[in-house]
Amino acid sequence: MTTTVHRRYVAFSDAHYAGNLVDGAYALKLFGDVGTNLSIELDGHEGLFAGYSSVEFLAPVRGGDVVEAEARLVKKGNRSRTVEFELRVICRVCGDTGRSQVLKQPLVAVRARGTGVIPAEETE
Repeated sequence: MTTTVHRRYVAFSDAHYAGNLVDGAYALKLFGDVGTNLSIELDGHEGLFAGYSSVEFLAPVRGGDVVEAEARLVKKGNRSRTVEFELRVICRVCGDTGRSQVLKQPLVAVRARGTGVIPAEETE
């Protein structure tokens, strides 16, 4: 299996809800970025994302957190690529003090599964 991981600091400006919560679309954007990276590594092309078959929001992501987004190839067809995604919080913000702590165990915040497609001319 092939895996790609991106890490990112979540800016406080990305938080839109009480408790500095970040919306779920933030995770999906990161999945798009890491999925594109995976597609380039596998096929030399950005690919086209066809859709998600599942998305699970499991824990909050907050402004000030540090997260890592992972894309893992689980099935490779002629042109289709099935990818599993996971967003983990690896550092958790401590209030609005500027302090943060590295978590002993990453907190799985979002899981998803989806399908990307490589254009026909790229597979020949």
